[in-house]
Amino acid sequence: MTKKINWDYFFVGILFTITALVSFSNPASNLVALVYGFAILAIIKGVSELTLRRRIDEFTGAKNIYILVLGIVDILLGVFLIFNASVGVIALPYIFAIWFILDSIFELAVASVYRNTAGNYYWFDIVMNVLGIVLGIILLFNPVSSALTLAFLVGAYFLFSGISYLAAAF
Repeated sequence: MTKKINWDYFFVGILFTITALVSFSNPASNLVALVYGFAILAIIKGVSELTLRRRIDEFTGAKNIYILVLGIVDILLGVFLIFNASVGVIALPYIFAIWFILDSIFELAVASVYRNTAGNYYWFDIVMNVLGIVLGIILLFNPVSSALTLAFLVGAYFLFSGISYLAAAF
């Protein structure tokens, strides 16, 4: 049986990886761009999650509420940041911390879907989401120091997530 490429995950993985590389390349001057990039990626990811939920429902009949909530939260956060970029820059450490933690927790809750179907990806997904929770906690409890290293931490998160999405795409 030939496995098809999940194009939603592939494109989200590519966008997350590119965002990570931009974040690593010029950390001092890219905070506003990072807010806009994050907002756009959050919207794309939210739409992708809603599409995934619909597909899971079509194929398995399972109506996973976690994927629905995650998709809606991502879209709302993205729209908020597009229209409030200055607030986003000020609140960036907290926004990212909460997003990393919630997103990783929801992804861990959904990980059981991969247990029987995706083999080693299941464990890879678990590790990546635990790392996402750790990065979120670091940002949440050290906002001043995390603001200084935000580009690196965000870049690391987007790189881990991008790799995870690319692995899931295949």
